[in-house]
Amino acid sequence: CGGAPAAQTQKAEDGTFHIVTSFYPMYIDVINLTDGVEGVTVTNMTKPQTGCLHDYQLTTEDMKTLEKADAFVVNGAGMESFLDKVIKMQEGMTVIDASRGIDLMEEDGEANPHVWLSITKDIEQVKNIRDQLKEADPAHADQYEANAAAYLAKLEALKTEMHATLDDVPHKDIVTFHEAFPYFAEEFGLHILGVIEREPGADPTPAELETTIEQVKALPVKVLFAEPQYSPAAAETIARETGAKLYSLDPVVTGEATPDAKDAYLDAMRKNMETL
Repeated sequence: CGGAPAAQTQKAEDGTFHIVTSFYPMYIDVINLTDGVEGVTVTNMTKPQTGCLHDYQLTTEDMKTLEKADAFVVNGAGMESFLDKVIKMQEGMTVIDASRGIDLMEEDGEANPHVWLSITKDIEQVKNIRDQLKEADPAHADQYEANAAAYLAKLEALKTEMHATLDDVPHKDIVTFHEAFPYFAEEFGLHILGVIEREPGADPTPAELETTIEQVKALPVKVLFAEPQYSPAAAETIARETGAKLYSLDPVVTGEATPDAKDAYLDAMRKNMETL
């Protein structure tokens, strides 16, 4: 996915280097790496209300946005199911894969792409984006390097804080809303006992619901974690049947795509820590 050399991707006559990100977690990383860099613009392709990009269908507006892009920063690991189509239609555009070389978790033979929810792996993603941006836009390589160092220091500090807070919590069993959190759980030694909905919008069957209810009833502390992006209806049903308390964990996939969002990942992950 290296794309064409940087010299061939400078589409703007004014010399501006246009970066498009596939969705919110990538946008947060990129605005930190490009902070204060003149001649570089960053646009997030998908709308704020969009969650994970499972089965996302490109719109005409998306294609118009990509036509102006010199670089397209993607999560990779199979998250952007439309990526092959983009590569065929935008041959001169550099694709930056944030998950390049990262060890992935698998379930039923498919990679889980939600790697940014492990702080350790999000740090790897930032380094990946930094290195590939420097190749695609060498004119700003030193600034990307300096910005990356500053943001990585913040991520390392948050990682230390979260491990100090969560490593010794007495109860490690959790029930989550969909399959976004295995990397988060791996990072902090949590055990995902059940997943209420395997895919957002796909309601659990009565049998699956009953199984989850029985699992939750057996827990010493009955707590469910829904996500703010999706309807908590199934989780509320389980809570009523089990007496469990319902909280929210944010997979950091939505938010306002503005330059003020540089700390959005840090803030959301710290709130998740406080919730747990």
